[in-house]
Amino acid sequence: MGGGGCLRRRLCLGGTRTLPFVRRYTAREIEAATKGFTAVLEAGGPRGTATAYRARFAGGLVATVRRAAAGSREGDSSSSSSSKAAFYLELQLLARLNHRHVVRLRGFAEGHHARFLVFDHMENRSLKECLHDPLRTPLDWRTRLQVAIDIAAALEYLYYFCDPPVFHVSVNSGNVLMDSNFVAKLSDVGVISHDLKLATTESFQDQVEQRRAALVFQYGVLVLELVTGQSPGGEGELVRWVQEPGFAGSMHRMVDADLGGVYDARELRDLVIVARLCTRHGGGGEGDGGGGAVISIPQIVRYLQGKVERLGGEARC
Repeated sequence: MGGGGCLRRRLCLGGTRTLPFVRRYTAREIEAATKGFTAVLEAGGPRGTATAYRARFAGGLVATVRRAAAGSREGDSSSSSSSKAAFYLELQLLARLNHRHVVRLRGFAEGHHARFLVFDHMENRSLKECLHDPLRTPLDWRTRLQVAIDIAAALEYLYYFCDPPVFHVSVNSGNVLMDSNFVAKLSDVGVISHDLKLATTESFQDQVEQRRAALVFQYGVLVLELVTGQSPGGEGELVRWVQEPGFAGSMHRMVDADLGGVYDARELRDLVIVARLCTRHGGGGEGDGGGGAVISIPQIVRYLQGKVERLGGEARC
């Protein structure tokens, strides 16, 4: 698990433009690295109008460049100033994220008409592509299990170790990226509030608890996708299946056929049980999870890590 640390430590949220953990690029450097914005990775990315490009900088760094969400660029100077201040505040917060399973922000650039964020490049693109692209080599069982553990650890870091918890991310296979070694990392992390004083209020903490509950539900759906190789869809078929009383009897028939029957039965059971607990909510749809969660992200991390360590010990014996 990656390093945590209190976000309040060393945060300077005034008018400073010093960002010690990231590099400032020029708009010309961004244009050159992306071959004139022709090396497109995503057309219409997860941040609305954002588009992602593959970039190779002069020093050899290969990265992913994303257009930052559009803000005020013209017109009212006070609005433009406010937008710029919010951009730098978000940069300061994102730059301090330090976890092995969260995509790292490497730099930024600001031009007359656009702002850009520079992230570590994930060579194997999204988990969604790894699971559903018929031209890709299927992920083996051990990799899928590790993805489940690693993403839970990243969520624990963002929602429990970062103080105050001002970050948010949607958990789905499109937002889980895979590096050259198929190590999973969460992407598209956003900042809910730039006001750290507001983030300590009771009402904000209530919102955090609601987001944590929705997050657990989303994580459960992701686990089901890892196990079955099926897209969740909008009707919630996978969730309905895992909540059925006799789900255990059909568990092995639901396993992704791309695995070729090569998986650990006990680990499968453990993952499906986690998914069942995560998606056990009253009311609500697949996107929000409805009521309160019956299991927390830290409990999921401890449970899965404990199971894997126990099985690994038995295998060594």
